Amino acid sequence: MKLIVQVPCLNEELTLAAVLTSIPTKIPGITSIEVVVIDDGCSDRTVEIARAHGVQHIIRHARTMGLARSFKDGIDYALAHGADIVVNTDGDNQYPQERISDLVAPIVDGLADIVIADRQTATVAHFSPLKRRVQRIGSAVVSRAAETRLPDAASGFRAYSAHSLIHLNIITQFSYTMETIIQAGNKRLRIASLPIATNPKTRESRLFRSPWQHVRRSAYAIMRSYIMFKPHVFFGVIGALMFGAAAVPIVRFLTFFARGEGDGHVQSLILGSALLVGSLLALALLVIADLQRTNRILLEDGLERIKRMQYDR
Repeated sequence: MKLIVQVPCLNEELTLAAVLTSIPTKIPGITSIEVVVIDDGCSDRTVEIARAHGVQHIIRHARTMGLARSFKDGIDYALAHGADIVVNTDGDNQYPQERISDLVAPIVDGLADIVIADRQTATVAHFSPLKRRVQRIGSAVVSRAAETRLPDAASGFRAYSAHSLIHLNIITQFSYTMETIIQAGNKRLRIASLPIATNPKTRESRLFRSPWQHVRRSAYAIMRSYIMFKPHVFFGVIGALMFGAAAVPIVRFLTFFARGEGDGHVQSLILGSALLVGSLLALALLVIADLQRTNRILLEDGLERIKRMQYDR
């Protein structure tokens, strides 16, 4: 089996050498290990350091495209070069690359399609209490949307089988981590988790400017992915809540109307009617979204066939 380790980089000249030297050269069940460095618009010596450490596969972006695009381009490149397993790690040396052998073991043994490292965020010293709570809530929401149980859904230290990557499609431009889990869970791919201890912090995150920006963008990505796969749940719940809320003022108006006092409570009828219209709109959106979901499934089936032919699978 061929393993390709991809390392997305944005000005990582200070830490990339440590990452590359800690990547294992031999792993049980793996016959070939290669490294791909994705230069996401670096303006420092990242590429020079990669070449100096023997990296032969380098993808270069003329300008910074973001983590999701770097991940997608790395995956396309790895599959085109015959990868059976792809591991994603970071250029800031956050993750212990020496654990890659443990990360890929469940895939090599045929027990999982995707393995995600669990950073055990509750024990990470440089995580603030707010960030720990956000990570815990986010992982719980993603796990529920994907119908699986993952303690660290935001972890970028992951191993994917080629089979799983054929089925996944990167749509977001922010971070692929949440999206791919929800897709994988709803496509019934096997997802496993591996507890790890992270390396000491080397720099601040460049993925977001503040925790609240991260929360906002992650929530948007989760909601969009959830609607893609379960529109009946999302719009059904909204429609049911609005219908229930509409019943209260309408019943109130009818009660007073039966007593001959309806003229003084028209506002209840107006409010109830507005909520009822909202409920009907949610129902209409549910039907439209469900039809789009059917079309998406058919399109993804065709796309998977194209990928298998493109990558000679």
